[in-house]
Amino acid sequence: MGNKLDDRSTRRDRFHQKAKREGFLARAVYKLEEIDAKFAILDAGPRVLDLGCAPGSWLQYARQRIGEPARLVGLDRTPLEHPPRGARILAGDVMTIDVAQLLGELPAFDVVLSDMAPDTTGVRHVDQSRSEALFERALEIATLVLSPGGNFVGKLFQGPDFKKLTEAVRARFAVQKTAKPASSRQISIEQYVVGKGFRGQAALGGAP
Repeated sequence: MGNKLDDRSTRRDRFHQKAKREGFLARAVYKLEEIDAKFAILDAGPRVLDLGCAPGSWLQYARQRIGEPARLVGLDRTPLEHPPRGARILAGDVMTIDVAQLLGELPAFDVVLSDMAPDTTGVRHVDQSRSEALFERALEIATLVLSPGGNFVGKLFQGPDFKKLTEAVRARFAVQKTAKPASSRQISIEQYVVGKGFRGQAALGGAP
C-alpha cells in the first residue's frame, strides 16, 4: 500500500507534472535549472559530463541551454532508454570507470555534474556514508577531467563528513557554494555542492 501512495504522490507532484508537460525525462531537471540560473554553471563551456545521468533530464537541459555546440557525455550503470540527442552515453560503474573512457576524444570537460544518489536503505548513517563516497568519487573525477576555470555540481546527503567534503571543493575551486533547490523534496537531506572556477591540476600540485 505504501508504494501505491508514493506513486500517487509522485503523480500529483507539480514538478513531475511540469516535466511531463515540457517533455523532460524527470522532475530532477528543475534542480539543475535552478542551480544554473543562480550560479551560471553551464556558462563555463559546451563540454559537459553528467555522472549518474539516468534517465537523462540533466543532459536534456544542457542540450537545450547550450545548443548545437554542446558536447555531452553521460555515465550510468545501465544504458538509457531515451538518450538525449547527440549525447555519448557510457554504461559503467562510476567507481571503476577509466577517466580516459569518459573523455574519449575530448581533451577536458568544462562542466562536471553529478546527481548520483545511493540505493537507499532507510538507515540514515548508511545512506549518508554511501552518498559521501559517491560525491567524493565525482569530485575526484572532476579534478581529473575539468579544464581550468571549469565548474562542478554534486549531490551530497548531509552527514558527518559534509563540512570536510565542502572544504575539499573549496580547495579545488575559486568559489564554493551549497544549494537546496525548491524542487528538492522537503523531507530530503540532499544538498547540491557547487564549485566554480576550477583551479587546475598545476595549482593543486597535479593530485586529485
